[in-house]
Amino acid sequence: MIGESMGLLRSALCAALAGEEDVEVVAEVTGLGELPGMVRRHLPDVVLVDLASGAPEPVKVITETAPATAVLALCDRWGRGLVEEALTAGAKGLIGKDEPLHELVRAVRALAAGERVIDVAAAATALRPATGPLTPREAEVLRMAAEGLPLKEIARRLFLAHGTVRNHLSAIMRKTGARNRMEAVLLARRDGWM
Repeated sequence: MIGESMGLLRSALCAALAGEEDVEVVAEVTGLGELPGMVRRHLPDVVLVDLASGAPEPVKVITETAPATAVLALCDRWGRGLVEEALTAGAKGLIGKDEPLHELVRAVRALAAGERVIDVAAAATALRPATGPLTPREAEVLRMAAEGLPLKEIARRLFLAHGTVRNHLSAIMRKTGARNRMEAVLLARRDGWM
């Protein structure tokens, strides 16, 4: 089964995999809402799912719906946090979208055989020490913001002034290039900064 929101990429993946003698594409899914029902209906051996949003939620949905189904997560760019979150959510395979087709096919076959597959870029990212532009205090403020806490509560929990928290958040936005807190959280998780 292939879970991809972009029609052109989804069609290309379906055509490429359907061309393999020992691979059958049983379904295509465009949105997260369709995943549980389609997985229950088809019980695929492997689901390819795009982590374009930078969040491993689709992996978690699939593994909760069908624990025996192996999830192969696809991503443009692996960050330490995303690798860890995808594996924690239950992904059995991680592969970059820039990998050649024969590597994708090899990964699908390996997962169907019960193996795990992690491409070199994802493995290197997971093993690389987390470094980034955020100070330890900024990372702490961003972790609290990721929980959805208001500024006053973050300030109270960290024993900081309200204005200090606001200044840390401004610095985080500038350093990550994010437009808002949630985008900063996604970028920092993707790149392994928190």
